[in-house]
Amino acid sequence: MLTQRTVTVGLDGSPESLDAADWGAREAQLRGLSLHLVHASATPPHPRQPSASVSSADAAGTREQNVVDLATLHLSYAHPSLGIIEEPVEGAPVPVLLSMAETSALLVLGSRGNSALTGLMVGSVARAVAARAACPVALVRAGEQPQDERRGAHDAPYRPVLLGLDLERPCDELIEYAFGAAAVRRTSLHVLHAWTVPLAPSAAAEDPRVAKRVRMAAVLQSWEQKFPGTEVVREEVHGLAGHHLLKASADASLLVVGRPAEAGPRLGPTAHSVIHHVLCPVVVVPHA
Repeated sequence: MLTQRTVTVGLDGSPESLDAADWGAREAQLRGLSLHLVHASATPPHPRQPSASVSSADAAGTREQNVVDLATLHLSYAHPSLGIIEEPVEGAPVPVLLSMAETSALLVLGSRGNSALTGLMVGSVARAVAARAACPVALVRAGEQPQDERRGAHDAPYRPVLLGLDLERPCDELIEYAFGAAAVRRTSLHVLHAWTVPLAPSAAAEDPRVAKRVRMAAVLQSWEQKFPGTEVVREEVHGLAGHHLLKASADASLLVVGRPAEAGPRLGPTAHSVIHHVLCPVVVVPHA
């Protein structure tokens, strides 16, 4: 078991997981971390067999090893300065990935979607891991390209980082992750809070938007001081958070949402909605 903090990518041999690995490599470089490639399988990994006569178990094990070898080779060429650790592991994917999350700064998983119109199409493994992992989990859409998170070419400025914030539970872990993601990308942070309580019924009643605006400014004040180089755009909107986050994510390089660490094996309604439909990478951050 590794003791260093890494960006860990769960591979399953699919093109979608290779897209996630490529995104994870870029993220590791941004954050100055090593990349840890993990492939979990019930079949023990084996080195390549020189003989043409091998058992079915050996052939399966060789395929598992090749999954990691292929990703490592591709990423080594694409990111020659990146430290890459490869590790095929015997075991079921969910428990293996949850164990890896204990020593990871970020765990990256791919989606099953194969079109820009499908969104993330998150499978059962990704859902289970995102709902229970000890570290933040990034879910990356199939076909995600480096230019998708930028305003044009591969070296253009990044699109903003989008943070979905619950002002009733503004947890430090979530806010810190979003500010850090915006800072390493040298882009702005768009903080969005949505609420569904009815608006003020009359002109004489207090407008809740004023209180929301004051509350958000107070919550973010100390973080803006810690990250003085990060421009912050605040937005308070009435309606379902998932709906507004999906709309705002169309111009985001990354969406950051939270989940209570003690919430159990299921994601909350907002996180569940965005991870199935959003078209940019999503990071789900566990918090107290």
